[in-house]
Amino acid sequence: MIYLLPSLGLIGFGFGEMLLMFGVVMLLFGAKKLPLLARGLGAGIRNFKGEIQPTTEDDEDEG
Repeated sequence: MIYLLPSLGLIGFGFGEMLLMFGVVMLLFGAKKLPLLARGLGAGIRNFKGEIQPTTEDDEDEG
């Protein structure tokens, strides 16, 4: 059986660690900025997915 070593950075986050990270983000950005950051991140992910998926319009124009 293969064991994963903690030195490889493959350690999972528990509830306590997630709560601590959320608290740090709240302190850094504030409660009013979090929805804007999440909206911007979502838009960026949608744009990225749209760019990597092939479009059907290009295929129809070539034929």
